[in-house]
Amino acid sequence: MLKEKAIIVTGAASGIGLEIARQCIQENAHVIACDRNREKLAEIKQSINSDALDVYTLDVTRYEEVASFFAWASERHPAINGLVNNAGIYLGKSILDYDVDEIDQVINVNIKGFIYFSRLFGRMLLDQKRAGVIVNLSSVSGLEGSSDAVYGLSKAAAVGLTKSCAMNFAPYIRVNCVAPTLVDTSMMDKVPVWRKNEYREHELIKSPVLPVDVANTVVFLLSEKGRNYTGATFDLNNGCYLR
Repeated sequence: MLKEKAIIVTGAASGIGLEIARQCIQENAHVIACDRNREKLAEIKQSINSDALDVYTLDVTRYEEVASFFAWASERHPAINGLVNNAGIYLGKSILDYDVDEIDQVINVNIKGFIYFSRLFGRMLLDQKRAGVIVNLSSVSGLEGSSDAVYGLSKAAAVGLTKSCAMNFAPYIRVNCVAPTLVDTSMMDKVPVWRKNEYREHELIKSPVLPVDVANTVVFLLSEKGRNYTGATFDLNNGCYLR
């Protein structure tokens, strides 16, 4: 579905981001996997062992690093046409337990990182009048609220950014959002047990959402099969909170 496409994936060293990178390569895309964890990226490069994968180490919260990445990427892959904003952190705390540095950390990664990548990707394609796609990763927490208020705020921001960028970047760039329920990754270990039980109680479909399920939705939106969607948020949540 993604033949001859070049896709940037942030937060690609583990979990959902890694699975998105794998599925994109499986669908014949070239992937540029970005993460701050140099060692994990090197392991992924070795394990996937494909010319269809490049890796790049950066901190999404540092605008100058993101700008340098786009300068490098545009020379190496002049036809980049996809971006997956996936990099994110979750601390699993009540707002009462956050310190100021932790608030800044979550906001910088989960909001500013998305803005920096979206802005530079959008500018690159619009200057060339080229078509492209952005997929932002939100969460059920961004739609229904979270016991971790700072995380919930950041994921609600991803939904808002999606709608705004869809308007700003039209007609050249489609921008959509995927909002999964709890996904079986290491991040889920930080979710309070009572919150996990609440989600499961409200889900109409009693089947776990796996990283590959999220990746399949992202691949669909990146492909021409999703050509009529923009500004939309896809609730990948087993029907959670419909009742």
